[in-house]
Order: sequence, then C-alpha cells, then structure tokens
Amino acid sequence: MIKNKIIFNNEATDWMFDLEKAEGCFIWTKDGKKLIDFTSAWNVTNLGWNNPEIREAIITQAGKNVHNILWSSDEIQIKYSKELTDVLPSALWVVARATGGTEANEEALKTARAYTKRKKIIGFKDTYHGQSFGTMAIGYRPEYVADISPLVPDFVQIDFPNTYRTIKKPEELLEEFFLGFEKILKNEDVATIVAEAGIITGWGSTYVAPKGFLKGIRRLTEKYGTLLILDEVGTGFSRLGKLFGMEIEEVVPDIVTFAKGLSNGAGAIGAMVTKEEIAESTIGQTNLTSTFGWNSVAVAAASKTLEIHLRDEVWKKANSDGTFLMSSLKRELLQHPKVGDVRGMGMEIGIDFVKDKISKTPDPDFAHLIVEKAFKNGLHLVVGDGGNIQLMPPLVIDRKLLNKGIEILISCLD
Repeated sequence: MIKNKIIFNNEATDWMFDLEKAEGCFIWTKDGKKLIDFTSAWNVTNLGWNNPEIREAIITQAGKNVHNILWSSDEIQIKYSKELTDVLPSALWVVARATGGTEANEEALKTARAYTKRKKIIGFKDTYHGQSFGTMAIGYRPEYVADISPLVPDFVQIDFPNTYRTIKKPEELLEEFFLGFEKILKNEDVATIVAEAGIITGWGSTYVAPKGFLKGIRRLTEKYGTLLILDEVGTGFSRLGKLFGMEIEEVVPDIVTFAKGLSNGAGAIGAMVTKEEIAESTIGQTNLTSTFGWNSVAVAAASKTLEIHLRDEVWKKANSDGTFLMSSLKRELLQHPKVGDVRGMGMEIGIDFVKDKISKTPDPDFAHLIVEKAFKNGLHLVVGDGGNIQLMPPLVIDRKLLNKGIEILISCLD
C-alpha cells in the first residue's frame, strides 16, 4: 500500500493507522484513539515508548556531538563498545558498527564467508533477517521473491523444527533435525548457519524449537568448522526472559547480531559482535564500513538502554510476566475451536489461529478479524505469519495493564 506518499509492505507491516504520539505502554492514533500496545513496534520499544531516561541521554549527547567519522571513534562509541561486550561471553569482544539488523546481519554473513573460505550458508525457511539480497536469501523461499531473483547464491534453506505443526515428539523432532543437519555439514563446505535462539521472532510465526536446539547446533557446527551466527535482533534485551537469548541454553556463538531493542527505538543502530581472531583475519576482505553506523546520538540511546536493563534486571520481570501471560492465554483460549496453539518464550508469545484443530491450517482472516476487533476496543495487536498473532508487549508494562490487555483480547473471541 502507498499511504501518505510512503510505501508500506503488503503483509504484516501494511498501513493500519497514523501515529500521533506514544508513551510508556500506550500509543495514540492521529484521530485521538488511545491504545494499549502489545507490539513494542515488533520488539523495539522493550522499555516503553519514548522512555524519558533515554530521551534525556539523547538530548545530552546532542549537546556534545551528533555524528562521527568512519576512521574515528568518539567518546560515547568507545564507552558503549566496552559496555556491550562486558555483558557478553568473554570470547565475543570486538564490534562492527551498523545502522540496523539488516546491515548487522550482512556484516555477519560477509565475515563468516571470509573467515571460513567457504560459500554455503544455511538458513531456516520462513525466517526474517533483513531486507537485503543477502539477508532475504537466508529465509525467503524462492517463490516469495521470484520477481527480484536471483538473490545471493549458495544459500541452503532447511526446515525449522517447530513443535506445533508436527506429529513427532520433541525429542524425535530434534533427533531427525540433527541427523539432517549433520548430513549437510559433513561435506565441510558450509561457512555458517544463521539462527535465532530457539524461536522465530522476525517472521512472526513464533515457532518454538525443542529444548536443546541451539546447543545441538553449536555442537555440530564446532565439529565441522562451521560458524554459528546468532541473530538476537528480536530476542535480545530481555525479551525472552534473559538479557540475551543465548543465555537460555548457555551457548556462545561465533558471531551475534543486535538491533531493534538495542536503542529502544530511539536511534537507528545495529551491531555485529564477534571473536578477535575472526575479526582480525577478515578485516581486509569484508569492508565493514557504515556511514551512519553508530551515530553518536543513537549510541547514547543504546548505552542508556543497556544501563536500564542491567539496573532494573528487566529480564526477570519479562520472565515472570511472560509466565503469567502464557498461563492466562492457555487457560482462557486453548479450548476455543479457532485457537490451535499458544506458544512462546518470555514475553514473546504467539496465538496460532486455525481453520480447525485437526488440520492446523492457518486462518489469517480470523487473525486479522481479531486484530480489528481489538483495535476498536483499545488494544494494538499485529498479525505475524499465517494466522499467528505475535504478542510483544513492552517489558515495563505493569500487571494491571497487562491483565486489561489480556481481557480485551479474550473478549474479541466471544
């Protein structure tokens, strides 16, 4: 759709309304409608919309310096590079600057190929890691991108072992996945695999893999000299009930990427973090330059964002609220004939609407109907993939408001 002379995507991010203002866990439309927000702009405003502490950090930085030079680093960049790497596993301590998730993931792909001297890259079907030719090749099926093909070659797409649309037990599903995955790796020609931390967030399916998924991938990639790129763009910064998704199975990737919640939406910023030996051996081949990467004002926002997450231990609240949200939805909705599944991790929860519970065929029309009803009743939702509504409330939401949002959502199914 074209609206206000702006191009909007036709799928999950098509135009819905014009935004007037936003604060905390509320947004207001241009015609004055107040909505409880259950999207966080798709895992961006985890600390609430227009967080006042972050706003003040931006104002302060704007009084000092607003931009930097490619061949330099200023005070706030030096400060934040240390802050970010200090909270990551010790092996991950060098950073490439970026403007967002697409760019950070492109940096990761280039680095992996340059380091391993291999071309093949494995991704999961129906996953989103960015809008560039390279990042779309990770998870967009060929039929989705026929009009802009060819994308970047030598990408291999495999099925994500989701625990809902299968008749297999989790342990059987995982065993089958690892057998197939190892068969691909045995040729020792795969540079890297790109994965999220056991859940699909970017595509909006909220599919969850069996426990042990990421740890098993790490074991096999190490065995065959393949790098693991962990995309934490959607899972990072307390969303899954840990500061970072990698902490859930205690996995250390070779490369990790961040964006979205990195600055809480207060600045366009992304980051690729990797190991020293990987960075040192690839610097001359990857061209990790970004004119606006780590703009000083955006970095100030990111620094304050991280400070708040650490100070308030936001992940603990996300874990507690996520447990409450999940149990409430399962109790109230799982018996509904149109609800096939309620799943997720932390405060990333999907409600999968289906035509019937036997076939599990997605029902996007019904999901869109629920979003429209919720909007009229004061709740902002978004449809992800198929018939799945992916719930992503701000992590600072209080329990009373969270419960009110749940009540509105449940009432829409009556």
